Amino acid sequence: MDKKLSGLLVVFFLLFTLFASTILFNTQLSSITRAKEDYAANAKASLLFAYPLLLKADGKTKSTISVFVRSEKGMPVKNEKVVLSSSLGSLHTLIITTDDKGKATTTITSDTPGTSSIEAIIGGSLKVSQKLSIIFE
Repeated sequence: MDKKLSGLLVVFFLLFTLFASTILFNTQLSSITRAKEDYAANAKASLLFAYPLLLKADGKTKSTISVFVRSEKGMPVKNEKVVLSSSLGSLHTLIITTDDKGKATTTITSDTPGTSSIEAIIGGSLKVSQKLSIIFE
């Protein structure tokens, strides 16, 4: 048999095998060849929210603090530890862990009037760029 014909037959069978396995195993070729997303936390892409931002300083009224840990491309990062600190008031939980959507929540109360500055540190070293202030009246 001719060497060119043999080479073409090998290429044909390799392509046919790839096509058949894609159809049979219902796997897209892009999932095999595409690079995986890096799910490392990013301090600039992560978000820090609280609601409400203005509340009574009675030691009972709570503000819910949410931290959204994101990768550089904005993808959620799950199972990441977040350490919160507050200049005023009492945080319900200081160390929180993100869920599958990259969200971690806790609450804060205070019996002392003033402005509380909240900071979040992701994974022990990444300080979230965003600043958060809660006012207790």
